[in-house]
Amino acid sequence: MIASTDTGGVTSPARIEPLPPTAWDADQRRLLEGAPPLALLATLVRHATLLRSWLPLAKTILSAGALPDRDRELLVLRTAWNCRSDYEWGHHERLAAKAGLDREEVARVAQGPEASGWEPFERALLRAADQLHARASIDQKTWDALAARYGEHELIEVPAVVGQYHALAFTANVLAVALEDGLSPLPAR
Repeated sequence: MIASTDTGGVTSPARIEPLPPTAWDADQRRLLEGAPPLALLATLVRHATLLRSWLPLAKTILSAGALPDRDRELLVLRTAWNCRSDYEWGHHERLAAKAGLDREEVARVAQGPEASGWEPFERALLRAADQLHARASIDQKTWDALAARYGEHELIEVPAVVGQYHALAFTANVLAVALEDGLSPLPAR
């Protein structure tokens, strides 16, 4: 695993170590049965009550949400960038590729909505993530651009996705959760 970095690029040890599977009690094993072996989950399982409540939302957003996968991953990657979360960036860089974003597009997320090459709707998505990060809201122009394509479910999901990944990024950053081997940290600014 690669150690997490803080916003200054300094490598930090985990503040709370992931609980090894050999130390899981029966409840923790049931909770993570079939889950991928992620350092974040192995850390959060130390607070099984919280993890039990969080997992259904995470699963819904990733596999049963109304947003197209590509759009969701643009929002998540931009949120990871805004939060300076190596952990979320590394994991969602791979999910973004599965959702149809090429390497150039993933790298361009770090440049933001004004970078050349984005379609107008993609700019609006990235702008929404930036506005939610900075102001906890979306301005009317951005909302109107999203509402021109999305129905109610998708419009409700946009801030829910950004908020969910803010919470995950904050948690991974604060706890200094190590990025698993083979995953890439955030690109340099």
